[in-house]
Amino acid sequence: ITNSCAVFFPCRCHHCPHLPTRPYEKSEKPCMLSEYRERYPPYPITLPRGLFKPKKAYKMAQIPMEGISTTKRDYIAHEVLPQKLKPPEKHVKSDESMDLTSTYKQDYNSYPISQVPPCLPRVTRHIPSAKMDTRTTYEGDYVLWNEPKTELIRPNERFHPSEEKFDHRTIFQDDYLYRGPVATQSCKPRKLVQKSKAPFENITNYRVNYVPHPLEKHYIHKYEKYKVNEVPFDSLTTHKVSYKGLAGQPAKLAKPCKLKLLHDLPFSSTTEFQEKYQAWPRPPVFAKKPDVYLPPLEKMDLHTTTQIHYKHPNGKPAKMCQTLAQLKISTEPFSSSSTMKEDYKPWLCKRLKPITCVPELTFPAKPMDFLTTFQTHYVPHPLTVTKSYKPGWSGPKHHTLLDAKTTYATSYTPKGIVRCLASYKHPPGYVFEGTDADGHNLYLPASTSECLQGGH
Repeated sequence: ITNSCAVFFPCRCHHCPHLPTRPYEKSEKPCMLSEYRERYPPYPITLPRGLFKPKKAYKMAQIPMEGISTTKRDYIAHEVLPQKLKPPEKHVKSDESMDLTSTYKQDYNSYPISQVPPCLPRVTRHIPSAKMDTRTTYEGDYVLWNEPKTELIRPNERFHPSEEKFDHRTIFQDDYLYRGPVATQSCKPRKLVQKSKAPFENITNYRVNYVPHPLEKHYIHKYEKYKVNEVPFDSLTTHKVSYKGLAGQPAKLAKPCKLKLLHDLPFSSTTEFQEKYQAWPRPPVFAKKPDVYLPPLEKMDLHTTTQIHYKHPNGKPAKMCQTLAQLKISTEPFSSSSTMKEDYKPWLCKRLKPITCVPELTFPAKPMDFLTTFQTHYVPHPLTVTKSYKPGWSGPKHHTLLDAKTTYATSYTPKGIVRCLASYKHPPGYVFEGTDADGHNLYLPASTSECLQGGH
């Protein structure tokens, strides 16, 4: 049996982009076989043909160039006259007095200001009568030992400075002597250019080649007068003329009906991984039994190395380090005066009255109506119904019904849904042949396999 007759079942849903899992051949490239690549093979790329467009070679004109530009020809300089300034009007002082009142001063009345008492609760302080022990924990716990002062470990001072005087001279002052200025000779070349006494010629190529030509008269375009069209406007558009309203039935749905599957076989939920890779039996975990705790018969020595080695030299209990000089409590009353209270005394400040102008404020006796200018002036009016001046359709009406058939509904007939052969565990009508190097299953049609076996 040859492998050329074998059939491979890849499709777009069952694409194999992974590396092979079987030990046939080792290759790092993934398998890119699919139904699309088998049906539509790549074609050779053809290069586009070249352009037959003739090349435009620039031909230089033999006519000499004019020295006149479009701006010089069209825009003529006009005479600019000085701008006339309008004299400002004189200010005339009016005799009327200015009303300094405002809506805020008229509507919002001022009320007397009263100080708000504080809402904080009173703080009751408890002053103890017992005397305060000013002795700290450091003085009570840490006691000085009567030990001799340790000597400092210093190296022997062998360095002794010399008694000779320092001359304050450097190596530069001793070795490098001043030789005086050196006379150098200049190697700069001399200027041998001789100035000519002849006058400078101011003739250039522009003045020789470009000759001024006489200016032509500027062409002025004459506008024609507008003539009113005497034909009346028909107010018809292309939409009104071409698209006529035809009465017809609503379009029917052209969606094809869903056909039921021809087979009723249940889909197998088992996979290749579940069939081949099964769980191994796990041995029981070995657990060691803990030993029974037996308390020791000997008593524990509670002495530490610090208690054994570091002992007090004198062996006497520590004394109190409280100072003999006790504080003398004075019976005189405490003076609460300070430099701040004596020098910086509060001033007697009075509240300043508002500075009002000569025309005093006059509050109206009537209560405020709280109406705005919008509520008083803008009165709502009834809505006006506008009349439609759209012309009626004067054309004929067709009573022919609209054909609901389309090209899609007539040409494209619904086709049955075919199940992919790769979804079967054993595809019907095919015989299993073997597996390739990438691990894919190869099948042969039943008719070809019987012919091959009969021939052998």
